[in-house]
Amino acid sequence: MREPAVGGPSGGPDLEPEATGTAVTERHAPAPERSASEVRDYRAAFSLARLPMALVGADGRVREANAALGALLGADPLRLTARAAAELVGLAGGEAPPPERSPEYAEYEDVLSGRRGELRRTRPVRGPDGRTVWAEVVVVPVPGGVLMSVEDLGETRDLREQLRHLRMHDPVTRLPNRQLFFERLATALEGSESRTGRIGLCYLDLDGFKAINDTLGHRVGDRLLKAVAGRLSDCAARLGRGGTLVARLGGDEFAVLVEDSTGTGQATGLAESLLTALQPPFDLAGQRLAVSASIGVVEREAAGATATGIMQAADTTLYWAKADGKARWTLFDPERNAHRMTKQALSSTLRQAVERGEFALEYQPLVELGTGSLRGVEALVRWQHPHFGRLGPNRFIPLAEENGSIVQLGRWVLAESCRQARQWQKDWPDDPIFVSVNVAVRQVWDSDLVADVAEILDDTGLPAGLLQLELTESAVMGSAGRPLQALHALQEMGVRIAIDDFGTGYSNLAYLSRLPVSALKLDGSFVHGFRDSLHPNPADETIVEALVQLAHRLGLTVTAECVENAEQAERLRRIGCDTGQGWLYSRPVPAEGIAALRVPGPCPGQGPGPDPGPDPGPEAGPDRGPDLRPGPGDGCGSAPGSGE
Repeated sequence: MREPAVGGPSGGPDLEPEATGTAVTERHAPAPERSASEVRDYRAAFSLARLPMALVGADGRVREANAALGALLGADPLRLTARAAAELVGLAGGEAPPPERSPEYAEYEDVLSGRRGELRRTRPVRGPDGRTVWAEVVVVPVPGGVLMSVEDLGETRDLREQLRHLRMHDPVTRLPNRQLFFERLATALEGSESRTGRIGLCYLDLDGFKAINDTLGHRVGDRLLKAVAGRLSDCAARLGRGGTLVARLGGDEFAVLVEDSTGTGQATGLAESLLTALQPPFDLAGQRLAVSASIGVVEREAAGATATGIMQAADTTLYWAKADGKARWTLFDPERNAHRMTKQALSSTLRQAVERGEFALEYQPLVELGTGSLRGVEALVRWQHPHFGRLGPNRFIPLAEENGSIVQLGRWVLAESCRQARQWQKDWPDDPIFVSVNVAVRQVWDSDLVADVAEILDDTGLPAGLLQLELTESAVMGSAGRPLQALHALQEMGVRIAIDDFGTGYSNLAYLSRLPVSALKLDGSFVHGFRDSLHPNPADETIVEALVQLAHRLGLTVTAECVENAEQAERLRRIGCDTGQGWLYSRPVPAEGIAALRVPGPCPGQGPGPDPGPDPGPEAGPDRGPDLRPGPGDGCGSAPGSGE
């Protein structure tokens, strides 16, 4: 026979606290026999436990509470007896009709009735001083009722908040870091609490910060970052925007997020204020430092936007601000971005386009000004793009030079030009024309240009004297080492070397005596001053005349680019220019169009042919081709770049 549980919990032996660690699998299993000493030990453990606990009957009311629970709730444990346990720990809803009771209370009732094995919830519990304490409430079934434990999470929760703060903030500037910024950005894009449904972002990068870091050290650099962060935060606070977050994204990059933007004007105004805030110098540990910033500004509707898209737009716009001169803000422009994306698409497919044969050549004639005879042609490459259509060289040559595909493309242009020039030589053996091919500096540095030229001339059978290579003045002037050696090797092979766009670069005349150059091509900006005979530019004419005389004394020929009307051509002829190139004679045409320039008749696309003028003499016999000197009023219009 079991001994009575004298001195045990008021609920009797069936509510012994030893059940706290027992998982009940069979609700009606008989309780194990306990001795009087065991019962006293369990009661003592329950009463003295530091964990707040209460034994709760099947009716949901407290049978007994230990001292720790009384201390937590600020009440005598005896006065907690018969109280509804759910009310004590924030599981509200016990007195409400069943449909209105909280989900937590329904789960609590399931544990009381044995339909659920355990309930574990974090709930706010009111303490003795009226403050709310967050606690973890655990309810487990025991014979005759349940055991409820209430663990104060205040210190744990505070520690978690401190750790989260450290994890979400930059240790140098104390600003929100990248992780917190993207959390807030994602929340703002959801727009659930937004009043305007719009979002603004100023993406900021310090100009020249790396130089300060490298010269004065990271300690001074960190102090500067902290000072910059302070000014940015003060600026955002002065503007009175409660929904503004200033964050450091890393390095010298900051972001100011406007969660309820009122429009583009607000975002650009904020960017201007940020630049103004950074203008005064910083006094740091005896150092007076000045720093500016470039800012990319993005402002748009939150609906449909993504964090990735916003940051890509901000990064692109920041790059524009840097490229436009730094120390400024730039607003995201969809049209400009589309152009950038087009450039990127072109750049990424250049090499494959050469392999697929998407490029074609057109040729523009070089005409002897004294006789009007066709002396040569310049090869100009075109890209027949499958998506963007026919593209001129200004759309892709700079991209090819940037990514290195100019070497592959340039080799193709050179080979195709020589092949065509060889065919013309076969067609007109008594008076062949030369072909002039543009060469980029990178072709000289990144490939064996001399070997390429020798191989192509050998393969095509074109005499070296019928090939002219054009390099820009800025590329030729100052050439030394490998480029200069290549130019000399090409000259020794018999290839002509021409300086293109002469007069727009360094114009270092001393180099002309040392470089293996055979021709100068005057930039069209000089020729432009010859256009109007009623308002001539004497300075242009004087400069061109001096350059022509100098070139001739050095044994060089001179070609005038962008010749557009007969008056220009005549004045250039009188000055002494050897050849002219421009729309006056012909636009760039396919190879078959060049043959038409060697038979009497109009220039392609110019209507009736001009009066050929007086007989140029015996030098212009039938084998030299027709006279291409224009008559009054002829011209083909202006052409952008490259003599086009």
